Amino acid sequence: MSLTDLALARAGVTDLSEFQRREGLYVSGREDILTMQRLSPYLLGYERYMVKPGDTYYKLARQFQTTVQAILTANPDQDPRRLSVGQYLIVPFGFPVVPTDQPFTSELLALCIQGLTARYPFLSHRVLTTTAYGRPVSLLKIGQGDRSVLYNASHHANEWITTPLLMKFLEDYAMAISEKESIGGLNANALFRRTQLYLVPMVDPDGVDLVTGAIEPGSEEYAAAQMIAAHYPSIPFPDGWKANLRGVDLNLNYPAEWEQARKNKFALGFTSPAPRDFVGLAPLDQPESAAMVLLTRQVNPRLTLSYHTQGEVIYWKFLDFTPPGAQMIGERFAELSGYQLEDTPFISGFAGYKDWFIQEYNRPGYTIEVGLGTNPLPLNQFPEIYRKNIGILALGLQI
Repeated sequence: MSLTDLALARAGVTDLSEFQRREGLYVSGREDILTMQRLSPYLLGYERYMVKPGDTYYKLARQFQTTVQAILTANPDQDPRRLSVGQYLIVPFGFPVVPTDQPFTSELLALCIQGLTARYPFLSHRVLTTTAYGRPVSLLKIGQGDRSVLYNASHHANEWITTPLLMKFLEDYAMAISEKESIGGLNANALFRRTQLYLVPMVDPDGVDLVTGAIEPGSEEYAAAQMIAAHYPSIPFPDGWKANLRGVDLNLNYPAEWEQARKNKFALGFTSPAPRDFVGLAPLDQPESAAMVLLTRQVNPRLTLSYHTQGEVIYWKFLDFTPPGAQMIGERFAELSGYQLEDTPFISGFAGYKDWFIQEYNRPGYTIEVGLGTNPLPLNQFPEIYRKNIGILALGLQI
């Protein structure tokens, strides 16, 4: 499903011509500029609405099939008793911003971020860095208090299903705060007041766009990846791609026994840029991993969760480091999810983000491998993945 198809489905029409007729536009059946402008709110999940005579929040909620509370949340500086004709309001639609039924791309992520930060102004966003090919690596922040946690996803390109996992949790959490409800069985407003959540939902946007089809065959980026992949014909292309577009496996690029990771992967034949398992020329020689380390040092998190696929296991140790409380927390995560708490296998147990965090801070850090099967995991696994992980994601904010 393309972004246009997603917008049309949310608008409740079957094709562009039907949408154009409904909106009083010239019926071309094509993606002309005006049509796409009118479709854009259905991707963002809100309308920037100009107040008309007689408008009230209740009337707008009925018109846009949303709630008064959603409008109040999106417009915290506006007094609903003193609406002025001609003023603008953010009016959220009644459907979620984050789709969970189609592959994610860096463009779709950017649309979700714009939609969520408009709906929930207590969310903030900034760009950590840009990749070698110019894509942003985004950071989202929600919460107050004097403690922080950091969640990340999609270090590996073909594990992109972890991005909508974090984004759906973020949207559900923000809505629970707005509606004064619970998330994962915990009071959302209490979590908000206690903890600052820093969330990097797509560490490797270049690689994700390759795997999910946003980088088209024939493009310069696609050709560059093909040249790398040609040296590794046994790895399916592009489905087997885990690295960034420079051919560096980002979760093997951290200064945590990086030399051992290099030795392990060189022994397997990954001695140069590859679709997976090439550790780079030096630790943190990639902008994405360097930005993650800088962010971690800035926010000083008490706990980190790194989401990967697959296996339904939780890894909690690095070498002989056993951070205080880490095993107990890991056991609670395992109980909530039904996943197994395990030690990281030797062959993949070095130079990862979790490894570096534990080594650097001696605090609880976890790699959580969701789902079962062959990467990239099919989207029909998403509901079960989310069900098994919402408790972990919520509890991580409380511990």
